[in-house]
Amino acid sequence: MQYALLLSAITSGANSSSLTPGFFILNGVPGLEAAHIWISLPFCFMYIIAVVGNCGLIYLISHEEALHRPMYYFLALLSFTDVTLCTTTVPNMLCIFWFDLKEIDFNACLVQMFFVHMLTGMESGVLMLMALDRYMAICYPLHYASILTNRVIIKAGLATFLRSVMLIMPFTFLTKHLPYCQGNFIPHTYCDHMFVAKVSCGSFKVNAIYGLMVSLLIGVFDICCISVSYTMILQAVMSLSSADARHKAFSTCTSHICAIVITYVPAFFTFFTHCFGGHLIPHHVHIIVANLYLLLPPTMNPIVYGVKTKQIREGVIRFLLGEKIVFT
Repeated sequence: MQYALLLSAITSGANSSSLTPGFFILNGVPGLEAAHIWISLPFCFMYIIAVVGNCGLIYLISHEEALHRPMYYFLALLSFTDVTLCTTTVPNMLCIFWFDLKEIDFNACLVQMFFVHMLTGMESGVLMLMALDRYMAICYPLHYASILTNRVIIKAGLATFLRSVMLIMPFTFLTKHLPYCQGNFIPHTYCDHMFVAKVSCGSFKVNAIYGLMVSLLIGVFDICCISVSYTMILQAVMSLSSADARHKAFSTCTSHICAIVITYVPAFFTFFTHCFGGHLIPHHVHIIVANLYLLLPPTMNPIVYGVKTKQIREGVIRFLLGEKIVFT
């Protein structure tokens, strides 16, 4: 039934093409227009940290043979996803705040919408892969290198990417073929799927249903895999006889656990307020949290891994000193 509704919405697009606007107006943070400059400062600062930190991690991992291990390959993939994700929204948001450039072409809005949701799905998938990596490293240490080969890592990364692309692509078709006869003002800083759909004068029920399906297929599935992985990791760690061995084994997971919390807490807040708390939480709070949801993980992940991961920390220090990295 749901897929029939999807097909009906897509095939009826020809009838609403004359109601497609040439551009949208992104209003920024409604109610806080006078404070846009002040709001932009922390976002700009966080974006600079995100770009420098993630690009630095990618460079360090790619150029140092000591970091050519599955764990760091997944970290490099997470860093690439993070820096791409925040770059799809923050520069455009700063243009709104600083130069009042609120217009965005209709097709450009759909492209931004696709990349925002595709990359958030990709980020969730990479966090899941990193959990499976920690599971293999702790529960099957003797087979770790033979199972997680470079070929397997590439296939896992490609599968995660294709999953996000295939599931998010229908968003653009469903949204493009909605009739827009109520104006073209979007009360947001970027083109979020449901915010764009709500501008339509037609029914966006199919968009809402499909959005919920995607949330289940990506978010809930990944969280379940992460939960199962860490349940088995905890069982394996607690079975170790030495307290020092338990601490050493579990310490390799702390950075990843922090990344999970940083990513999913604002994501859950955004999702549940979008579904159930729209009338209880001020709209400007929802918009600011939605931006933090996209910017906080890219900003914090390099810092967390730089502080919590000994190999990364030593690699940065040795790299800055111009020394060759050799880990024991």
